[in-house]
Amino acid sequence: MGAGSGGIRLADLEAGAIAAGSLRGVLTVVLGAGRTGQAAAAFAAAAGAQVTLHDTAAAATLEAATTALQGSGVTFAFGPDAPLAPLLDTAQLVVHSPSVTLGFPSVKEQVAAPLSAFAARALPLGGDREARGVILISEPEWTLRLLGNRTVVGVTGTKGKTTTTALIAAILAADPSRPVELGGNNGRPLIGHATSLAANARVVMEISELQLPSIVSSVKVGVYTNITVDHLDRHGTVDRYRAVKRLLAARVADDGVLIVNLDDPVTAGLAGEGRVTTIGYRREAPIPGGVGIVDGWIVAAGVAGPTGAAAATGPGGRIAPVGEIALIGDHSVSNVLAAVAAGLALGVAPDAIRRAITSFTGVPHRLEPIALIDGIRYVDDSQATQPDAVAAALRSFEQPLVLVAGGRSKGADLHDLARVVAERCSAAVVMGELSDELESTFRAAGLARIERSSGGIDGATLAAARLAREVATPTGSVRATVLLSPIGSSFDMFNNPFGARGDAFKDAVRRLAAGELV
Repeated sequence: MGAGSGGIRLADLEAGAIAAGSLRGVLTVVLGAGRTGQAAAAFAAAAGAQVTLHDTAAAATLEAATTALQGSGVTFAFGPDAPLAPLLDTAQLVVHSPSVTLGFPSVKEQVAAPLSAFAARALPLGGDREARGVILISEPEWTLRLLGNRTVVGVTGTKGKTTTTALIAAILAADPSRPVELGGNNGRPLIGHATSLAANARVVMEISELQLPSIVSSVKVGVYTNITVDHLDRHGTVDRYRAVKRLLAARVADDGVLIVNLDDPVTAGLAGEGRVTTIGYRREAPIPGGVGIVDGWIVAAGVAGPTGAAAATGPGGRIAPVGEIALIGDHSVSNVLAAVAAGLALGVAPDAIRRAITSFTGVPHRLEPIALIDGIRYVDDSQATQPDAVAAALRSFEQPLVLVAGGRSKGADLHDLARVVAERCSAAVVMGELSDELESTFRAAGLARIERSSGGIDGATLAAARLAREVATPTGSVRATVLLSPIGSSFDMFNNPFGARGDAFKDAVRRLAAGELV
């Protein structure tokens, strides 16, 4: 049993040991009460552990966690004054959410100090699985251990990773003989599902820069969309951010596959390391062993399949016409190429890949059309919190275009983006903590029509609707577009940010259509 005086073993965190009762009575602390923390706490409690969920946010803002875990046996320690040191003094297992990773500025001092002390005496995660002691582990790392020998595809990148992850899952689902599970940084923690999956299941995980530093286990396939600039608020410099992103390449198993974007200079550099089989993709003729585009078709040039032999394709390596891609935006083509490469590497037939990419229309909060009201189209791109992603979104729509942007700064330079905003937008509504910077930067770039909203998502939606009516063309089925593509994070408005801002925008648009938002 894991609760003995000698501590617990890394082996006690594996699926078979847990089924045999290895966590019964184990004193466990879960740090962070967002979706990841809730999932980890529920899983550990169901396995018999004595779980305390800790979060420095005020208890009044964590109602979702208390509701979700009601009756689970989990104890709550919420609030800025909730003591952590006494909990860690007796804890045998500490599970942290990605945002509570030591070294990140998102970790508050009252958490960092006792957590550092605990980490100093914890077992090394890459060490002897039979050694006993206390363990500090992240939810994604624990999930990978629970998955055991199942095939895992890990996807990372600055932008496009959620769409690419979902499309890879859709492609793999075309093989009915092997179930597919999708989750990770897309808002669906996998820890509660890992042990119940079929042994031959394939798992597609979105992995963020928050999660990568805490992962030591390997994945079978590592996929990169791109590595540009983001999250300087956490990492300080571009080089540090890129170094964290490169960690996924080191986590690909020795017999695995690395898939990289050759049009992106940073990920292209990973192709030359040579430790594992590498598939490069680009938006021109493919290199040998890669995926690309020839005469308007997605083609593969001898991509190695799961047996090592060249994966099956149509004549001339053809997979599908570029014109059949259902996703919005020219930038989506690169995401599709990455997903095609993953599908071929894992043995999916080319006709099945074609069906998947021509029917896949996207994921929530990524260029998601949500309503057409009196000729005004409303689009939710609320997960665009990085300049390149916002610029790509702006280039996906014709004018008249009204941008809704704002939130909390992530430390990125916005001057290049401001020029795109001035070129592509008819007007903008700015909100949140970034309002001053966005307004001044957009005006300096030449955008004249800018309104500030202090009324949250509702106020911004009303202002954008009015501006869209003012700039709309007199005729056409779509007379103008309102695009929520925020640039900033949502932490200035929402404690549990994943999807919350987009959901609030959707609700505001719904009420606008019903005449309830005035």
